[in-house]
Amino acid sequence: MGIRKVSEQLDWQGKRVAVAGLGVSGIPAARVLHGLGAVVTVVNDGDDERSRTQAAELEAEGITVRLGDGATLPPGTELIVTAPGWKPDKPLFRAAEAAGVEVWGDVELAWRLRGPDAAPWLAVTGTNGKTTTVRMLASILEAAGLRTAAVGNIGVSLLDAVLGEEEYDVLAVELSSYQLHWAPSLRAHSAAVLNLAPDHLDWHGSMEAYAADKGRVYEGNQVACVYNVADRVTEDLVREADVEEGCRAIGFTLGTPGPSQLGVVDDILVDRAFVPNRQKNAQELAQVSDVQPPAPHNIANALAAAALARAFGVEPKAVRDGLRAFRPDPHRIELVEEIQGVTYVDDSKATNTHAAEASLAAYDPIVWIAGGLAKGATFDELVQKSAKRLRGVVLIGQDRALISEALARHAPEVPVVDLDRTDTGAMSAAVREAAALARPGDTVLLAPACASMDMFANYNKRGEAFADAVRALAATGDA
Repeated sequence: MGIRKVSEQLDWQGKRVAVAGLGVSGIPAARVLHGLGAVVTVVNDGDDERSRTQAAELEAEGITVRLGDGATLPPGTELIVTAPGWKPDKPLFRAAEAAGVEVWGDVELAWRLRGPDAAPWLAVTGTNGKTTTVRMLASILEAAGLRTAAVGNIGVSLLDAVLGEEEYDVLAVELSSYQLHWAPSLRAHSAAVLNLAPDHLDWHGSMEAYAADKGRVYEGNQVACVYNVADRVTEDLVREADVEEGCRAIGFTLGTPGPSQLGVVDDILVDRAFVPNRQKNAQELAQVSDVQPPAPHNIANALAAAALARAFGVEPKAVRDGLRAFRPDPHRIELVEEIQGVTYVDDSKATNTHAAEASLAAYDPIVWIAGGLAKGATFDELVQKSAKRLRGVVLIGQDRALISEALARHAPEVPVVDLDRTDTGAMSAAVREAAALARPGDTVLLAPACASMDMFANYNKRGEAFADAVRALAATGDA
């Protein structure tokens, strides 16, 4: 890629940098740093065939690669740039701390390498909904005629965005808790935390540490810190943030908005934050029907995206047009088929209980297909909140017993089919069992509340298996 001029304050010539991890962030970081004149050593825990092939390519370019030892700090290291997934307690980072060596993530590196006229960042984080919200935001910004891209933990890499030849007016940036942990100097134009629920606690060590890393997205915000009125912790993070003078707290709610909030009135998305005399006035932005699908959590995503766009000065018409143009990625509350009055919906992306709760709240009554790898999750609260909506449940996957036990405690009257198998063909059986439980007007919903890796390569493959099984069912007419 062609590289734009980077900040004059960074002198990389001869700087000894260790890049932790081969992969989607490590390899581009190593190449960029090498191109800037740094002396780069890539360290990697793995030493498999794929790693050796990647290492050979980098070494042919003059980059040193050390395989099978990601724990030892290379001699003379002045900076570590790490892949976001590397846990903070790894020996390499303890050695760096002892030696007084800074650790950056790929996001921090991209932030530091921005040119003098770099596009501002509108940043989004949260436990669930990040990708959808960022893509909605990019669609709104495009509708406003702005040069933009959805970047970060999605789509275009941040290094490509800040160093490539294409110029942007503004970037819509998705950030994970891992990325934020390793990005101490990031300062967004405006940012949103969509929601917070227990996730990745094995990486962060505690819910408090997880929330603190999410809250880093608000540090130094210039115009707006967007929070979820229904999730008090997100507002608390705004209060704790050190922001630029004049930066405002902007809430979004599925209810009627107060001043400095966006919300919903009579199926209309309205703005009472970026309007004159917000104590009395509200600006119509879009209809609920402009958001597809119009599930409650997706409306919340749209409001957060709209808040960030309005913070950047986007006009109401562009919010409406951008939301109308947006279509979600596959496997996110995606309608697959309607068969004999029963709707089949694929939300394979609901890989944790918080996401599954939002998905279950969008339909009634439901035959729920759930299960997989629980990753330490518990299901009592999810079942309690959703029990009244359930027509029946079909369980698959390694940790299905945990969901079955929660159902027995909190929804004993709901019929449960426990499929004692974890092969990929189990999805076809699950769809057939769900169809047998469903009645006209019901929704058969794949919202597993679990990760997929016990049965499938990823949630995409799980969703594809569900869609294939539903279409096969439609073709046979057996529903």
